[in-house]
This record gives sequence, C-alpha cells and structure tokens, in this order.
Amino acid sequence: MSQNQDPIHLARQFEIIFTTHYSAVKYFAINLLKSEEDAEDIIQDVFAKLWTQPEVWLENKDIGQYIYDMTKNTTFNFIKRKRLEQSYQEQLSQKYLIEDLLKSEDTLDPIYYKEALLIIRLILDRLPERRRKVFEMSRINNMSNMEIAQALNISVRTVEHQIYLTLLEIKKNYFYCIFLVFLLSNPPFSIVLIV
Repeated sequence: MSQNQDPIHLARQFEIIFTTHYSAVKYFAINLLKSEEDAEDIIQDVFAKLWTQPEVWLENKDIGQYIYDMTKNTTFNFIKRKRLEQSYQEQLSQKYLIEDLLKSEDTLDPIYYKEALLIIRLILDRLPERRRKVFEMSRINNMSNMEIAQALNISVRTVEHQIYLTLLEIKKNYFYCIFLVFLLSNPPFSIVLIV
C-alpha cells in the first residue's frame, strides 16, 4: 500500500487542507450568501465532496483555487435553487390570494374569477409605470427578482419592495371593490348612496 493510499496519511493530508482553507472559504461564502448558516452548509458540502475525491486534492498543486471554485459553483447553485423555491412560493401565494378572495360554493365562480382578474388589471393600470412593470415581470413573465433587477438596472431590494407595495395596493383596492358591491347590493345602502 502506497503512502498516498494509506487512510491515516489521507486523513492527515485532508486535515491540513481543511484547516488551511476552511476559514477563508467560509468567509467567501458568507459574503456571497449574507447568511452564516447557509454558508456553513455550503462549506460542509464542499469539503464532504472534496473528501470523496482524494485524487483531486492530492495531485492538485493549486487546491485553494479549486476549493474556491467549488464553493462559488455550489453557492450559485444554492442561490438558483432558492430563487426557484421563492418564485414558486410567490406564485402559490398569489394563486391562493385570488382563490381565498373568491371562495364560495356559487356556480358563478368562473365569472367572479374573471371579474377579479379584471379588477386586478384595472388596479395595475393605475400604478406608476415602473411598479407595474416590475410586478408584471414577476407575476406574468415569471422572472426572478434578480433577473428583474438586472433588466431594469435596480437593486433586488427595490424589486422586492415594489412587488410588496403592489400586492398591498391590490389587496386594499380589491377589498374596497368587494365592499362597494356589498353596499350596492343591499337595498338600505343603495338608497343612501343614490341620494
């Protein structure tokens, strides 16, 4: 058995690599993710994968750069997966919002649904141009917040804030419309409103 294949030698070599690069690579991941917990998970994945490939870290003279590249790629894959999950959750919440607003046992549900979409379209048409565009890119074109930010040359935080404000506006105006329909459909209120 050669010294490179000896498990004790391999463990010592890996420990040297781990202790040499762990802190710097973790700091690198924290800067990319802005979350120490997520960075710790990424670093564990990177070093676990590296452990299974002794031929890479025994023969690679520039192992530090290799570890940084692994960390960067793993982090970007993590961000991409997280973005997809967030986009899916936003789509579900929007779907459930409309479904909750329209819950009833009425056979006119498809008509109510179309009316709700019309009301939402009217609300969107009254929004400032950029806010409407951000919301449409997010909800209609299914673009991620990062993609919208890059396309409009604004920050991701601005995109999130614009979407939040738009959802508030839709909720507020939609409930106002429902309230007016309720008032107009009840005879005592319709007389007061006409006078």
